[in-house]
Amino acid sequence: MSSPVLGIMTLYLNEHRALEERSIYRRMILEGRKRGLDIYVFTPADVHPGGKQIEAMVFHEEKGWSREWRSFPDLIFDRCRIQRNRRFQQLLAFREKYGHLLFLNRPLRNKWTIHQTLSEKANFREHLPETVLFQDMSDVNRMLKASSLVYLKPINGTGGRGILRVERSSSEANTVLVQGRDQKRRIITPRKVHLSRLGALLQHWNMKDKYLVQKGIQLQLPNGRVHDYRMLVQKNGEGQWELTGCAGRMGAEKSVTSNLHGGGQAVAMNRLMKQWIADEELRAEINTTAEKFGIDVASFLEDTYGDLCELALDLAIDKSGGIYLLEVNPKPAREVFARIGERDMYYKAITQPLEYALWVYRNRASRPVKQIRTTRLASNRTSALKKARKKR
Repeated sequence: MSSPVLGIMTLYLNEHRALEERSIYRRMILEGRKRGLDIYVFTPADVHPGGKQIEAMVFHEEKGWSREWRSFPDLIFDRCRIQRNRRFQQLLAFREKYGHLLFLNRPLRNKWTIHQTLSEKANFREHLPETVLFQDMSDVNRMLKASSLVYLKPINGTGGRGILRVERSSSEANTVLVQGRDQKRRIITPRKVHLSRLGALLQHWNMKDKYLVQKGIQLQLPNGRVHDYRMLVQKNGEGQWELTGCAGRMGAEKSVTSNLHGGGQAVAMNRLMKQWIADEELRAEINTTAEKFGIDVASFLEDTYGDLCELALDLAIDKSGGIYLLEVNPKPAREVFARIGERDMYYKAITQPLEYALWVYRNRASRPVKQIRTTRLASNRTSALKKARKKR
C-alpha cells in the first residue's frame, strides 16, 4: 500500500527560488518518513502548465535536495505568507483552481476582519484592544484622547513591518513621540512632533483602509524593551486543538515590536513573566486563562473560515494580569521554541501538523471531495445562521 502524500506549499522569496524555511521542511520530510508519510515541497510556480504534475522539491539524506516530477498530493499544507508580487498572484490563482483539493488549512482574512469576527463573541471582547480601521487623522486623534499610547498597524502586515507607535508626552503638552519600523523592518528615527503636525508626518504612509488604529498596552520592561508572548496552538493526531507551547519575546533596543526577525530575543515565558508580575498565583492563573483562550479562538476561527491546523497568537499581558490578543498568525514560525532551549516543544511544533495530516487522511481522504466541501459549507451556513439569530 502506498504512503499518503503531503505537499507543503510555500512561495519562493525571489527569482532564485530561495525558500525561507528549508531546514524546517527538511526536518518535516524526515519525520514524516518515519510515520509513513511521503512529503514534498512545492510552490504554485512549480505546477506543470498541463495542471497534472508538480516539479516538486524532495529531500533524501544521502543526496540532499533534488527535484522530481510528482503527481498532486493527497493533502496540502499551505505555508504561503503574503507577498506583494506576481508570486502571490500565482498563489491566489492556485487556490481558486485547486480549491477542491484536501487542504489542512485554509487562508484567514486580514487583521481588521479577524478583529471584527472575534468581536462578535462576548467572551473574546475583553481580550481585544480597542481597534478601528483608519479612515483619516480624526481616528488617531480620537484614540489619543482616550489613551496615551496608540499603535498603527498595516491590516496585512507581517514581521513588524510598517508598525508605528505614537505616545503622548507626559511633560510636553500636545506633543507625541513617534517610533516604529518601515516596510523593510528597519527601525525609523524616533521623532517628537506637535499633534498638529502628526497628520503631515504620517501622510506618506498611505494608511486609508490599509491600517488599524489600536489602543496601546504598556509593555515596556524595566530595561525599556517591549515584550509579549507567542502562543502556538495546533491540531493533534486525534484532530483536536491543543496548546503546543508559549514563549516570551523581548524586542530589540529602541524597537516598538518584539519580532525575532526584527532583532527580538526569545525568553522562556515564566522567566519573562517573573520580571513583569511578581505574584506566582496570578502567573499560574494567566497561564490557564491564556491556554483556554487560545484554543477557543482557534476553534471559533476554524468554524468561521474553514479548515485550520495551527495558529500562533501574539499576546500582551498587562501589569494586572489582563490578557490581550495583539495578532493572529495562521502561518507561524517555530524557532522561538528552539531559541529558548525547549527541544520537546520545538519537536512537537514540527511534528504535530504531520500527526494531524495522517489523522485527516485516515478520516477524511476516503470521503468524496464533494461531500467534504458540502459538509464544510453546511457547517459554515449553520454558523452564519446562528450568528444572525444572535444579532436579532
